[in-house]
Amino acid sequence: MKGKIVDQVFDRFDRQEDLVPRGRLADLTVSVIGVGAIGRQVALQLAAGGVRRLRLVDFDRVEWVNVTTQGYGAGDVGEPKVRATAEAVRRIDPSIDVIAVEDRYRPRRQRGQAVFCCVDSIAARKAIWRSAGGCVDFWADGRMLGEVIRVLVVADGRGRDYYGRTLFESQEAQTGRCTARGAIYTASIAAGMMLHQWARWLRGQPVDQDICFNLLAGELVVSR
Repeated sequence: MKGKIVDQVFDRFDRQEDLVPRGRLADLTVSVIGVGAIGRQVALQLAAGGVRRLRLVDFDRVEWVNVTTQGYGAGDVGEPKVRATAEAVRRIDPSIDVIAVEDRYRPRRQRGQAVFCCVDSIAARKAIWRSAGGCVDFWADGRMLGEVIRVLVVADGRGRDYYGRTLFESQEAQTGRCTARGAIYTASIAAGMMLHQWARWLRGQPVDQDICFNLLAGELVVSR
C-alpha cells in the first residue's frame, strides 16, 4: 500500500510536465495579492500546478455572498480569506510553503519573482504596481466585471510601459467595482487564462500583454 502511495505522488505531475516545468518551480516564490473571486482560483490552480512557495495577501473576511461568487465553503464564512484559502491549498498539497498575510499589501512584504494582482480597484493596482512592478519577473493582473474578463501580463520587463497606461484614473473606469457583478465560472476562466500566461513564461515562451474576453458576446481580443 505504501508503495502505491509513493507511486501516486511521484506520478502527480506527469501529465503536465511539458506544460508546467517543475524545474522552474523549485526556486520560485509566488504572491497572490487579493484572494477574492479571481485570486482564490489562482491560488488553488497554482497549488495544483506544483508551486512550492506561495504568499497570500488579503485583509478581507469571507461573507455568504463569497460562497456563490468566489468558491468558499459555508464553513469559511467569517474566517479571513487568506486563512481559508491557505487551508484549501494545504489540502491540495501539504508540502507547499504557504504564508497567509491577513493585511493590505505593504511594500515591505516579501513578494518573490512572480505576482498575481487580483485586487478589485484601479487605485489598489496602481499602488501595488508602483512598489512591486519593477521588482518582479512576472506580473499578471486579472480584471472581471460580469462576463467580461481582462488579463494583463508583464514578463521579464516587456510590457511595463503598456501596463502602466492601463492604470487609468478611477473616474475613467467602468462604473462598479471589479467584483460588483460576477460568477464563479467567470473567475475560474480568468484564473485559467492567467495561469496559462504564467506557464508560457515558465517555458520561456512569449506572453500576451493584454487579453480581453467577452463571454456573452463570444469575443476574444489578444494584444502581444
